[in-house]
Amino acid sequence: MVREDVNGLMIVAAIAEERSFTRAATRLGVSSSALSHALRAFEARLGVKLLHRTTRSVSPTEAGERLLAEVRPALADIARSVDLVGQLRDQPSGRVRISAHRTAALLRIAPRLAALRQGYPDVIVEISVQDELVDIVAAGFDAGVRRGERVERDMIAVRISPDQRSAVVASPAYLAGRPAPRQPEDVSLHDCISYRHATSGTLHRWLFEQDGRALAVHVDPVFIANDGDVLVRAAMDGVGLAYVVEELVSPHLQSGALVRVLDAWSVSMGSDFLYYPNRQVSPALRVVIDALRLSRRPGGARQTRRPNPGP
Repeated sequence: MVREDVNGLMIVAAIAEERSFTRAATRLGVSSSALSHALRAFEARLGVKLLHRTTRSVSPTEAGERLLAEVRPALADIARSVDLVGQLRDQPSGRVRISAHRTAALLRIAPRLAALRQGYPDVIVEISVQDELVDIVAAGFDAGVRRGERVERDMIAVRISPDQRSAVVASPAYLAGRPAPRQPEDVSLHDCISYRHATSGTLHRWLFEQDGRALAVHVDPVFIANDGDVLVRAAMDGVGLAYVVEELVSPHLQSGALVRVLDAWSVSMGSDFLYYPNRQVSPALRVVIDALRLSRRPGGARQTRRPNPGP
C-alpha cells in the first residue's frame, strides 16, 4: 500500500464519520477545498465513487461502505500505534474516543473532564453520544460506556457508577387533578411517557419490585422518545408519568419541579461500566480509566472484570 492510499482511506473515513467536508477538514487540519481535491484524486485512482455528495449531506456509496467496513479496524490500529509512540513522553497525550449513552456522558464523564484536563492537558477526550449499541472496535473507539449487562464478554469492564435505581415521576400540576398511583398496577390508569430503546426498537418495560414481589406493568404511552432528557422535560411539562433513572431527575425532585410516586417499588437499573478491548492500553486511555473509575469516589468499589448479565 502506497502513502497516497493510506491518506485516501483516512480522508474517506473522516468524511463518512463526520458526514461533512467542513468538519472532516477541521479534524484533519486541512482546508475543505484541499480535502475535496484529495478525495476526487483518490476516487479517480480507484476508479470508483466512494461518497455521495449533495449540497446538504455526505454519505458513503455501496462501494464506500464496503471499503470502510474492511479498513476501519486497520485505521484504528494505525491511529492507536501512532498514539502509543507519541505517548512515550513524560506526560500521557493523545485523543481518547469514547462511545457513551447520553446519561453516562452527562453524569459520569462530563463532570470529570475539568479535573482530567488540569492533570493531563495533552489528553483529548472525544465523546460520541450514542444510545444504540456500537461495535467500538470496528467503529474505531478506544472505549465505550454501557450498562453492565450490555457489555460484551470479551471486553474488560470498569465500574464507573453506583447502582442506579428507577423512579416514576410527574409534575405537581399533572398530579393535582388525579389521584397518585398507590400500586404499580395503577400506572395503567394514567398518561404515561415511555422510552424506546435505540438498538432494539422496543419500549422500556415498567418494572417494579417490593419485598421479593416483582411486577412488569404494561402501559399504553401517550408520548414516546428515545432520549431521557426529552422524557424528563415532558414530565415537567405535565404530559404524564415518566419511568426514568433516579439520578437523572434528582435535581428536579429537590426543586419540586417533579414529584416521585411508587418510591417503595423502585428497582435496580444496573451500573455504568467503561469497557475496552483486552489489549495494550495507551497511557492516555489509562488516565481516563483512572479518572472515571468508581473507586476514586468515596466508598467506591473497583471492578475490572465484565459483570454477569442481568436477568
